[in-house]
Amino acid sequence: MTDTMDEVRRLLQQDDLPGAVRSLRPHAETAPIAELARATGALADKAGFTDLADAARTAAERPHEPQALYDFGYACVERGIPFLAVAPLREALGLLPDARPLLTELVAALEDERRHAEAAALLAGRGDRLPAWPETYLLVHNTLFAGDLDTAEALLPGLPAPEDPQWAPARDRQAHQVRRSGRARHAQRGAGHPDPLGPADLRGWHHGLTGGLLATLSPYGWDAGMTGRYAYLGDTLGQCRHGLDRLGIALEAGRRPASVSLLPGRSDRILGLAAAAVLGLPAVPYEPGRTDTLVVAYDLNRSDPDLVRTLHARTDGQILSEHATCWTDPPAVSADFSTLLCQFVAPPWQDDERSEEEIARDIATADPTPDGGDGAAPPDPDEAFRAFVAGVAPGWLAAPRDRVASPGPVPSSRFA
Repeated sequence: MTDTMDEVRRLLQQDDLPGAVRSLRPHAETAPIAELARATGALADKAGFTDLADAARTAAERPHEPQALYDFGYACVERGIPFLAVAPLREALGLLPDARPLLTELVAALEDERRHAEAAALLAGRGDRLPAWPETYLLVHNTLFAGDLDTAEALLPGLPAPEDPQWAPARDRQAHQVRRSGRARHAQRGAGHPDPLGPADLRGWHHGLTGGLLATLSPYGWDAGMTGRYAYLGDTLGQCRHGLDRLGIALEAGRRPASVSLLPGRSDRILGLAAAAVLGLPAVPYEPGRTDTLVVAYDLNRSDPDLVRTLHARTDGQILSEHATCWTDPPAVSADFSTLLCQFVAPPWQDDERSEEEIARDIATADPTPDGGDGAAPPDPDEAFRAFVAGVAPGWLAAPRDRVASPGPVPSSRFA
């Protein structure tokens, strides 16, 4: 750890805070906690995180005191570096195995690190001693997000209604996720998927967890860890048009909107105007209360946060379509339809100064033939997407558009 601490100091002297954080990751669960806390304290001082710096210093001085370890781990989770919280929280839980706050905070750290199977195993190990709220709820959640639908389905009926009303939305969301996942598995069987809701069924799991329809799968890097998602995407007009064609397939099985609602962002308006042309619908300005309308977004993370919040609870017949959905930092609402999942996207018109209407016309007339990719991805024909949509249509558009932070059981490579 001494060499690592030297590396942390060197990177901090170069003002490379992200590099210093990355340098600690390989040692986060093997280094002595006192040394880990000192390194974290140096990071926190550089970042100006007084709460984390104070908690780290206390943990470095008292590495066997449960409260000091809890405070250190809690501060790491709150400051967005949960991988540094796992070791101190695990150590504290070993000292006080019946402390519920320690258990749930360790589960939170594992969840933030997408280590759902470990979180589920930790909770399941309590057996009949596990309380219902929130611990059994968290067990169902992490079991599902680890990809074990059968166990989640078996556990859910035994979870009683929460006494605290603040947990009611979470209970409803979880019930929707479990039911949708079951329908998605059945739909994928009908669509001919080789392993419905297996570790590579991105479309099935996306629908089960978010309620949305994933229109296309990345044809690049399937066997190199991407599994249908993009990392960086240089978007094209043809890809936008292909997404609108898949949107048309989805609307055939759902509720036909009477208009396309244009969000105020330039990219949103370009894609919305193109959607109106392709679908043969009138384009109107977005109004939160408008019914029977298709709201078109290019990338919701680039939209006004206050506007996005108005999309959480849908009005009657409102459908939200997003072209490029960020899977590493999902938007505040889950779209009903996503053309693709990416980490970073560059719109095809980012350097195009022509009018929105001109670019929209180019999208509407673009060649929608999908990119052939590198040849490693499985085929994704319109027929398979149409069959999946038909299978899940009865439950589509039936729940709030809750944000889902975790990518779930299907792993993909990402930029650090």
